[in-house]
Amino acid sequence: MSLLLSIFLSAPIFYAAIAGTYLLVIPLLVIFYFKARWYKTGSIERVFLCFLAFFFFPGLLLVSPFFNFRPQMREI
Repeated sequence: MSLLLSIFLSAPIFYAAIAGTYLLVIPLLVIFYFKARWYKTGSIERVFLCFLAFFFFPGLLLVSPFFNFRPQMREI
């Protein structure tokens, strides 16, 4: 009985792990990579960053409201 239960639960657990990785883990890494490299990139790396933003767009939409990477205000 437990073998049958583990077979039926393995697929949803596997799909949940893939969805969690696609929607949360990799977009977090992408956002912090954007923060670290945005003003230092060359043209090829900028194309790669745009590809990452396009490919992980649903996850970036979920994660981005929780981060604020705007530049600090300057004192004049």
